[in-house]
Amino acid sequence: MGADLSQINIFTRREIEARIAGPLIKAFIEEFGRDKALAVVNRVIRSLAQESGAQLAIQMGGNSMADFAKGLNAWAAGDAYEMEVLELSDHNYFFIMKQCRYADMYKELGMADLGVVLSCGRDFELVEGFNPRMKLVRTKTIMEGHNHCDFRITLE
Repeated sequence: MGADLSQINIFTRREIEARIAGPLIKAFIEEFGRDKALAVVNRVIRSLAQESGAQLAIQMGGNSMADFAKGLNAWAAGDAYEMEVLELSDHNYFFIMKQCRYADMYKELGMADLGVVLSCGRDFELVEGFNPRMKLVRTKTIMEGHNHCDFRITLE
């Protein structure tokens, strides 16, 4: 039986994960090459994100756009980011992240390059796991050096 991690906010979990997984990933990159190592890491992270999305839908008691928006509160715990909602309807959820402590944390740990894989890379599969009819389009992230992240989630 797994431990109940619900008492630890997601930001803190990501920091713990980064402190453990980051050095391992860097060692695998040195040993096997960046592309090969990151292909495996991406596959594992995306699978975990799909499961997290499905679990979030269960926790929210539904998988509507409003349920997803409500569920994002868990990622914001501890002032993890500043977000501006541009549109929230039954079919669209558009928002931008103006500040992101996740990006700051990965930079502070010397893992800005891995932050995209360990954190931002989860978003697409998280959305799909939450509701397979939802699709995320994002063209910018703070983690990649932009001044904001642009999220456009649509329900097909």
